[in-house]
Parts: sequence; structure tokens; C-alpha cells
Amino acid sequence: MLFFSFFKTLVGKEVAVELKNDVVLTGTLHSVDQYLNIKLTTVNVVNQDRYPQLTTLKNCFIRGSVVRYVQINPSDVDTELLQDATRKENSAQVGGPKE
Repeated sequence: MLFFSFFKTLVGKEVAVELKNDVVLTGTLHSVDQYLNIKLTTVNVVNQDRYPQLTTLKNCFIRGSVVRYVQINPSDVDTELLQDATRKENSAQVGGPKE
């Protein structure tokens, strides 16, 4: 659930998604679900010469199981929130909250 919660905070931000077949798409994160399926809007293909059939793509849905990496602008990441969420999830798995 940590990754799902984290990606929900990135909705509306620009991301680059690298797929397992080496296609890299950039666009605005429109939505993400619990399976980490991603919907992008204003999509651009990084290597248009290699994948000319994808140049007309405007919006896309990407199944979470085909994603290799999601690249995020470092300024879009709230590290304090992420660290707190990680600590809370870890303490819940170890043996309950220790607050």
C-alpha cells in the first residue's frame, strides 16, 4: 500500500515511465490504482524514431506488471512524508505501533 499511497500524491505531476519492452513514455500522471496500473495524459514517446507508431498517442493506460521504472522529478517527492509512511508501515509489520 505504501507505493500506491505514494503514487497517489504524484497525480498531476510529470513522470517518465519505462516499460519492460524498453519503450519510455513521458506524460502527466492522471491516475493510479492499487495494482499500480498507470494512466498518463499528454503522452510523448522519448525515442520517436524507434517507435513511430506511438507518436500519435495522447493518453494511455499502462498495466502495472509491464512497468520497469517510473522516473519522478526529485522536487515532486515529499521525502518527510515518505519517511514517516515507511516508518509507520514498518512498525505495523514488526509488532504494532510504538508511539
